[in-house]
Amino acid sequence: MAKNLNRVFFGLKCTECGYQRRPSIKNKKNTPDKLEVKKFCPKCNKTTTFVETKLGK
Repeated sequence: MAKNLNRVFFGLKCTECGYQRRPSIKNKKNTPDKLEVKKFCPKCNKTTTFVETKLGK
């Protein structure tokens, strides 16, 4: 099976409290900029903006 080199793993971090969600995947060829997504934050208990971060190893 061929590997897709355009796919990268990244994490999502809440802009208000700093809570980090599980890893996600994106195609860096289609979306080269940092991703911003509105998701529910269980720590804040409301919908907030999550921004793309590097995964900690």
